[in-house]
Amino acid sequence: MIQLIPQLKILLACQPVDFRRGIDALAALCRKEFDSDPMLGTLYVFRNRRGTALKMLCFDGVGWWLITRRYSSGRIRWWPDQPETLVHPLAAQQLAVLLYQGLPDQASFAPPWRTIPHAARSSTPDSS
Repeated sequence: MIQLIPQLKILLACQPVDFRRGIDALAALCRKEFDSDPMLGTLYVFRNRRGTALKMLCFDGVGWWLITRRYSSGRIRWWPDQPETLVHPLAAQQLAVLLYQGLPDQASFAPPWRTIPHAARSSTPDSS
């Protein structure tokens, strides 16, 4: 199972791809077009031309994952519009919002690192 952990490197392909492509063709696209090694554990996210489905490709060290998310109604509401770049980095929590047709650029998230208040750290029960 793929877990969307904060350390996961996620790259969105800005241009739509042909969804007839399978694992080998998408991995070749990552190598050739993105100049990236798909066997390093990066999760690549692709969309179809109509914006009704996503494909995600990832190698976990044992084998390949090819995940398809096809929406039963509606279309993907947000996608990076950057014609000059081929890939767009995305945080794990942003991908989680995108998978449910949300708007990751408008969502607010807690910072990845927060300081713990001193009172919370020293509140241990007495043993007397």
